[in-house]
Amino acid sequence: MVVVIPAYEPDEKLIGVLKDFTEQTSFSIVVVNDGSSERCRPVFDAVQRFDRVTLLTHEVNKGKGAAMKTAFRYIGEHFPKDEFVMTVDADGQHLVSDALRVAERLKDNPDALVIGSRKFTGNVPFKSRAGNAITRGVFHFCTGVRVHDTQTGLRAFSASRIPEMCALKGDRYEYEINQLIHCTKQQIDIVEVWIDTVYIEENKSSHFHAVKDSFRIYKVLLSSSSIMRFIGVSILSFLIDAAIYYGILWLCSGFALHDNVQVLIARIVSRTTSSICNYLMNRYWVFDAKNAHQSFPKYVLLAAVILGISYGIDLLAMAIGISKWVLYIPVQIIVYPVSYLLQRAFVFRDRRKKEA
Repeated sequence: MVVVIPAYEPDEKLIGVLKDFTEQTSFSIVVVNDGSSERCRPVFDAVQRFDRVTLLTHEVNKGKGAAMKTAFRYIGEHFPKDEFVMTVDADGQHLVSDALRVAERLKDNPDALVIGSRKFTGNVPFKSRAGNAITRGVFHFCTGVRVHDTQTGLRAFSASRIPEMCALKGDRYEYEINQLIHCTKQQIDIVEVWIDTVYIEENKSSHFHAVKDSFRIYKVLLSSSSIMRFIGVSILSFLIDAAIYYGILWLCSGFALHDNVQVLIARIVSRTTSSICNYLMNRYWVFDAKNAHQSFPKYVLLAAVILGISYGIDLLAMAIGISKWVLYIPVQIIVYPVSYLLQRAFVFRDRRKKEA
């Protein structure tokens, strides 16, 4: 196991981390000085006195993600390909006992990304508790995969994954969320191991910028997830559906048919046509479920349910005097978000995370 510790403006807690790991494990350690100021020189001088510790230096601050990728490239060049890699924070939040349990779980799941997940119980700063809860919810909504602690810095994976980990975008805190997104896309198991929640001095030594770094993380989540592609497909499907729907209503207006019948015919024809287009685009582009051979029957069932919901809303609205010509857009606004969640959870479901 090779432990990677990115360090920016560290204090004596980094020395404590190195002391614990060198005394209690046989792990090699790579520390990256990510452009820290001159006042940290005594800390890094002390780092170099530890056995099995290599110090790499960035002349200027490049970010946590960039520091980790520098260490990964060094490990790829100087350590065996069958080695394991673990990242640990420099501020003492990760205990050796927890790191050892993460290492053991990785041995049982060598192809996985194993992460140490905090439960956020006990004396946890409100900002940290709330921030993680929000990010956890957004991550699940965007990817369909539940990860309890999306911001943990304690992670481990096989060194064979170093090339793909170095290829990921992001040089700062958003890099860690990109790791998780990459795993969900590549069907790499994310295995969570419960660890102690340790906050020293209410996490005052953290360099996480609540606004700026959160913006980066959420920007990555929204732009990298299937949501944006789903929105594009939904707009195209919407245009197809709307053109057929209103076309059928116009054609039916020349016949002596009750409004309920006209709307039903228009709904069936438009939804059937747009659903076929929507299914193909979602399967091959949005959810990348090329091998989901059993997805079509599920999609047909979902389309029938959505059609029933849509027509039910139509009938209710017409019963209270709303024109059939203005119903279409409000109904779509209701059913498309529901359709996205059900397609991801039911039609193209793909579990890529294991419980702790």
